[in-house]
Amino acid sequence: MRYVRLERDGVPVWGVVQGENVRTLTGAPYEGLCYDGHTLPLSGCKLLAPCTPTKIVCVGKNYYDHAMEMGEGVPEHPILFLKAPNTLNDPEGEIHAPDFVGRLDYEGELGIVIRKRAKDVKEADFADYILGYTCLNDVTARDVQKGDGQWTRGKSMDGFAPVGPAVTDEVDGRDLAIETRLNGTVVQSSRTNRFMTGIPALMAFITAAMTLEPGDVIATGTPAGIGAMHPGDVVEVEIEGVGVLRNRVV
Repeated sequence: MRYVRLERDGVPVWGVVQGENVRTLTGAPYEGLCYDGHTLPLSGCKLLAPCTPTKIVCVGKNYYDHAMEMGEGVPEHPILFLKAPNTLNDPEGEIHAPDFVGRLDYEGELGIVIRKRAKDVKEADFADYILGYTCLNDVTARDVQKGDGQWTRGKSMDGFAPVGPAVTDEVDGRDLAIETRLNGTVVQSSRTNRFMTGIPALMAFITAAMTLEPGDVIATGTPAGIGAMHPGDVVEVEIEGVGVLRNRVV
């Protein structure tokens, strides 16, 4: 299924995409599917981020080529950091950095939306905990990140995690093409089968340390090709079988 979250009469609601329409639900899909009897044309929907995270757990340097371009070597185990819920941004939402940010970067990533509470997940059971896969842009104030010596402030500014447009269980996240475009030019291109730590192992590693709640998101890391964005730019993250996440920098 392909799930979306949208605004109807000023209220967020969930829905299931069926062709060119959306059948809306009474609640979040991780609570079980219950249709409310309404159908809307997808083209007329204002889409929201298809998740309601208590936290966004991000994996740093999960592609070898990105680890090399950062010049900091290959980690011995996954490097985790958090983006706070205030970073959540919608498909077509605007990206804006505070005036003190000198360099604003895109980082296209595969996102995993959690379906049920996950703790001490075994690798063999990883799929039981996943609602589906989505596109995510780990927007980063690069100069702030480097200047602070740690990643919290540079990664967790308002609107720094656009997600969407849909979350789907119709693909296998372990081998998907991922591409980031800046003003139509391809700047990142890779496949998720190039992760240094694959999705089953990531689920086990993360949940050994912390409990994931329904609606939480795992950002699985970005490939090489990171770069700066400026006001007026349009950045798109496209993942095979998932969709295109598009946002404008203002």
